[in-house]
Amino acid sequence: MKLLNFKAGEQIRLGIKADQGIIDVESATAADSYDGPTTLEQVIESGDKGLAKLAELLNKEVKTIPEEKIVYAPCVIKPEKILCVGLNYISHGEECNMNIPESPILFGKFNNALAAHNQVIQLPKLAEKFDYEAELVIVMGKEAVNVSKEDALSYVFGYTVGNDLSARDLQFRSGQWLLGKTCDHFAPLGPYLVTSDEVDPNNLAIQCEVNGDIRQSSNTQHMIFNCATIVSYISQYMTLKPGDIIFSGTPSGVILGYPEAEQRWLKSGDKVVVSIEKIGTLTNILK
Repeated sequence: MKLLNFKAGEQIRLGIKADQGIIDVESATAADSYDGPTTLEQVIESGDKGLAKLAELLNKEVKTIPEEKIVYAPCVIKPEKILCVGLNYISHGEECNMNIPESPILFGKFNNALAAHNQVIQLPKLAEKFDYEAELVIVMGKEAVNVSKEDALSYVFGYTVGNDLSARDLQFRSGQWLLGKTCDHFAPLGPYLVTSDEVDPNNLAIQCEVNGDIRQSSNTQHMIFNCATIVSYISQYMTLKPGDIIFSGTPSGVILGYPEAEQRWLKSGDKVVVSIEKIGTLTNILK
């Protein structure tokens, strides 16, 4: 199932992507005795029971909204944690002249970094070297503590498309990457959150285009640490909560990996499009 958040005035509503358009769950259930979830947070917390209730709506004749009229919100809006994995493709580590890690490299972003599909992203004035990073994003469905690799994916609710936008000059100002990673709206997500039963995270084509030019093209099978390993590893050190999101790393092709003379950093007016097979396409324009 493909779920999403969208704006209706001052509200953020839960939507379901159907063949004929977007189902507004709140509107579709207003006239009956529906007792299922009406927000994405409730869906994640309710698990299979909540998804079964939403599936009933897909089998009913309900009014839908044409997708082109939707104003998206981030497909997850209240994560307790936004975690990111660095250097998780061998090719990316090599292009950046960094050692291949023996265990996942973790850093974080904050909720101010969240942004939506089709959102215009304002670039901060105190930086110049802006870069893209196409990433598969894991969304947790259950509390995970000390879980095994074999069981780890059963704790995942679903997956979405992410762009780990980075200000490289801020990122490498010190040994801590945080400043260049969690600028406002530097973690766009979406458009959809696809439930885990529909996705094999270990074999998904992933691509990034800038102004129509393909910059990254790879497959999640080339990850150094796959999604199960990432979830298991993190859960040994901190409790993962439902709704937490994990950016799983980016393949080669980022601007940082170009020879210095060929680096053309992102700028105002650029259109960045990240696509992941079976999940969707995330588009943002920079300003």
